[in-house]
Amino acid sequence: MNAVAKTALVLAGAGVGTWLLTRARAGKQFDFRGKVTIVTGGSRGLGLVLARELTHRGARVAICARNDEDLERAAADVATHGALPLAVPCDIKQEDDVRRFVGAVEDRLGPVDVLINNAGTISVGPLDTMTRQDYEDAMATHFWASYNFIEAVRHSMRHRGAGRIVNVTSIGGKVGVPHLVPYCASKFAQVGYSHALRAELAQYGIIVTTICPGLMRTGSPPNALFKGQHRKEYAWFTISDSLPLLTLSAESAARQILEACARGDAEAVLGLPTQVAVTLFNLFPNLASELNSLISHYLLPGPGGIGTEHRLGRDSTSALAPSLLTAATDAAARRNNEQGGA
Repeated sequence: MNAVAKTALVLAGAGVGTWLLTRARAGKQFDFRGKVTIVTGGSRGLGLVLARELTHRGARVAICARNDEDLERAAADVATHGALPLAVPCDIKQEDDVRRFVGAVEDRLGPVDVLINNAGTISVGPLDTMTRQDYEDAMATHFWASYNFIEAVRHSMRHRGAGRIVNVTSIGGKVGVPHLVPYCASKFAQVGYSHALRAELAQYGIIVTTICPGLMRTGSPPNALFKGQHRKEYAWFTISDSLPLLTLSAESAARQILEACARGDAEAVLGLPTQVAVTLFNLFPNLASELNSLISHYLLPGPGGIGTEHRLGRDSTSALAPSLLTAATDAAARRNNEQGGA
């Protein structure tokens, strides 16, 4: 046996041993019944669907958002699937707000068993339309908000020797996507943070799972931000978000996320197209980058329009969006409380 074969055998053995150790740590299938579970961004979109599914599974759910009206509608919606969730206003970008929210959950429901960092924001447009504020907003919502919540719960989890943390990231944390540069920068940070956390927190019985979904039919485009030629940006983004063969329904994504959490998976990349794209970038980074460059140059809108200003998706409509091409996303927006305020 040559040196290369020996090395491959050793690595394979180490991989199997690590997998077995991980499964042993995860223990038997996690049961959400009675577990106190926080879902950030739980008032609409994927977060709302996760809250519904958790309630159906018997979890004691807490959701937060900045908008009181969104929270009230979401709480009433979730209650139809089981118990009324605890719904508390919270600005996830503010550390003090997060600590107050977690404190309210602990006072009303008990220690937090499961934390799902799901809240997100997205700004769509060419690089030249993006400002430092776009990057800071993305980092505050994806990285620092996750950090705030994890810091607020991990000490209690460590003291009890148990806990589950789920960080919902994105394909944008694995692959650089044109016209989503601030989003991708913050999601790459969130992915790295999440993986490193898992390595350090496992010894305390805290299992961290990183979720990397691709395109999902959550209904979120009306609340996304668009720059430059904002109507064209909204059209391509919403049409892409509606393609049935390339996108996951929010309901399917929610089930897969909770199953990955229950198994104690390190990472779950959701959807076959997403898995193919991530594999392509890992194996053939030069080819994948060239393809991305061609898409950016020839298929996506150029600068112009409103420049560095931004408009909500609901203020960026055109003949193409909404239309039959965006019907799936439009229906999801109606189902998932995405037609309310920002």
